[in-house]
Amino acid sequence: MDKKEQEKFVKEFIERKPTRCSKCRGRLRYIGAGRYECFDCGHEEIDDFGKVKEFIDENGACPAIIISECTGVPEEIINGMLRQGRLEIPDGSSMYITCEKCGCSIRYGRFCPDCIRNRTNTLKNVFFNPEVGEKPHHQLKQQEGKMRFFNSEK
Repeated sequence: MDKKEQEKFVKEFIERKPTRCSKCRGRLRYIGAGRYECFDCGHEEIDDFGKVKEFIDENGACPAIIISECTGVPEEIINGMLRQGRLEIPDGSSMYITCEKCGCSIRYGRFCPDCIRNRTNTLKNVFFNPEVGEKPHHQLKQQEGKMRFFNSEK
């Protein structure tokens, strides 16, 4: 999931969240796990994550296409939830998603632990390496001539 795909997912995911009560058009407050409650009438609304979670709780693990057909949540949104780590594919499943860097099978997220470790080590080497010095911001012209001493009477 590159940056454009991630932005598209976030936009779609946010646009699909309920903002008003379907019964009285009142304001909603988030109560957790994809559920929202109306301030005025107490009616409960469920977003895409809540629908998927509820389906998995009732039916167990299923392929994304079946979850999509049964819940009405687009398959791209379900895949985005897997990539963000909101959902996990159970161990022992016949299908997994793949690491975006090396292509190995993973249960959730974008990268496998090895690629994250390599990526982290690369960043540590760049940012936290004590052997890397800092270049001066302003460099004085080198002066030719004799060496100068401070507090010296010469």
